Amino acid sequence: MDTLNILYLVGAVLIFASIMASTLSARLGVPLLLLFLIVGMLAGEQGILGIEFSQYGLANFVGQAALACILLDGGLRTSFKSFRVGLKPAITLATWGVLVTVLVLGVFVTWLLDVDWRFGLLMAAIVGSTDAAAVFSLLRNGGVKLNDRVQATLELESGANDPLAILLVTGLIALNVDPAGQTAFGFLVLLFQQLSFGLGMGLLFGYLLSRLLPKIHLAEGMYAILILSAGLAVFAATNLIGGSGFLAVYLTGVLIGNHKVRSTEHVMRVMDSFAWLSQAVLFVVLGLLVTPSNVLNVWHYSVAIAAFMIFIARPIAVYTSVKPFKFKDREIGFISWVGLRGAVPITLAILPVMAGIDNAFMLFDIAFGVVVLSLILQGTTIPTMANLFKVRIPTNKDPKEEHEVWVSDKASITLYEFEAQSGAFAIGRHPMGISKGISPDEISVFALVRGQQIVVVDEQTKIKFGDSVWYAMRGNHASKIAKIFNDTTLDRKAIDDFYGDWLLSPSVKLGDLPFFSEAMVAKPLIKTLKTTEADSTKDMWEQTVAEYVTSHLGTAPVSGDTVVVNDEWSLVIKEVGEKGKLRSIGLKHQRPSVAVQ
Repeated sequence: MDTLNILYLVGAVLIFASIMASTLSARLGVPLLLLFLIVGMLAGEQGILGIEFSQYGLANFVGQAALACILLDGGLRTSFKSFRVGLKPAITLATWGVLVTVLVLGVFVTWLLDVDWRFGLLMAAIVGSTDAAAVFSLLRNGGVKLNDRVQATLELESGANDPLAILLVTGLIALNVDPAGQTAFGFLVLLFQQLSFGLGMGLLFGYLLSRLLPKIHLAEGMYAILILSAGLAVFAATNLIGGSGFLAVYLTGVLIGNHKVRSTEHVMRVMDSFAWLSQAVLFVVLGLLVTPSNVLNVWHYSVAIAAFMIFIARPIAVYTSVKPFKFKDREIGFISWVGLRGAVPITLAILPVMAGIDNAFMLFDIAFGVVVLSLILQGTTIPTMANLFKVRIPTNKDPKEEHEVWVSDKASITLYEFEAQSGAFAIGRHPMGISKGISPDEISVFALVRGQQIVVVDEQTKIKFGDSVWYAMRGNHASKIAKIFNDTTLDRKAIDDFYGDWLLSPSVKLGDLPFFSEAMVAKPLIKTLKTTEADSTKDMWEQTVAEYVTSHLGTAPVSGDTVVVNDEWSLVIKEVGEKGKLRSIGLKHQRPSVAVQ
């Protein structure tokens, strides 16, 4: 009994320490997942507690379950809207991109380690895919608003590339163990089986579960447990029939999350906690499993492989995957950089150890070092690189918090919190006086919080700096209210610098804009992608702003896309509707010869 209680105590203390360490993550700029790993290492056999843990089978069990939970939660929060701009490039990255990364990196590893090519490819396959836990955590909680095309592509890629990576690792393990028994045709059959069964099971059970939820009534906390248990069941069943359980559980989450009903509200709240617990447990266990001295013995290999992967293999894979989809070079550069490695490579590195492959422990130690380097180098520099590659979108349209409250099985009201920033338009005004143009039936003040105390709102109430105002709203008005609370002088300058000083209607014709009156006659024009040499100047100026922008992009538009008109003017997309319809476009004046398309 004492042993059992000691296990409970140590496990609880480690998780508690990991969560408490998260408070340092934002201050130090260190990825939270890296702190979880450090806590595990400090508790390990060469750490403070000296816990000897070498149960690779148990670690694999924990890793598989935790990753399934993380992917389920990631799917629940993936909007169908992201499919419009990111699905095709993400699928290409998750297949061709992984394959190119493994082949290019495999050649380098084979040369670096001076090993058989099968062993070199196995090492490359272990670290060849991006990690969903790392990508979801750092992109969604990093405080950086990215270009929608880039964000959607990275998130969808990380959720969809595990099947091929796992298949490559298992196939290469078999090739190392029994080279004569493996064939290329057998590998292709297995790949088709994994993807088709995973896709079919995910879509089938995702659809069934999304239709089941509205028909049952449970206690609030039970919905998430129901979805989690169902998701793990789909994961396990798909694996049993030879499919990709990771792909199936991710798709199940996508279908459930996009079919919003009353029960979904409860699922989202609790699943967030499940996902964070899964990440904490997973990374602490993996930290316990590693022996730091062994990792240091092969650190030079880890550095070389990580550097080659980040600066050569990943860029080649990303460029060949997404360039056909008209991605700009700066977007390709950022996607190449955010090829985050995390729990998946370490979990995959356990498989060769369990299979008894020679030098498998070296593979594990190198993979661990690569993951740590990736989290440090790439994870800590996401904001900096987003600015460098110009994929960061300035915005003042986001509320501080929002909570959806379902008042019936089919109707909901959303509560939004807005905090008055210094110099914002809202300061000195009545909470309801800033909602002009919005029907009183669609907005009402829920609460005003000042100095952590609720203030009774009467006719004389005025908003002060630092006040938090909660509104209950129906309709799509949150961005309008947010601008009133967040629109400070600094924000306005950043937004004007990005989008330009003038806001245009997408339906106005280029020729009707006074800015181009001289350019229509005197200056050379940039042809659209669909024009020919026989097209006239008049044809261009008769195009609407939306038509001109769309014809230049050649891909689904997102906020921040820039199209150059001439060497003085460019058009910057500011708002895009649900179905890709342009809502507003900025007109930006720039100095000659500095336009960036």
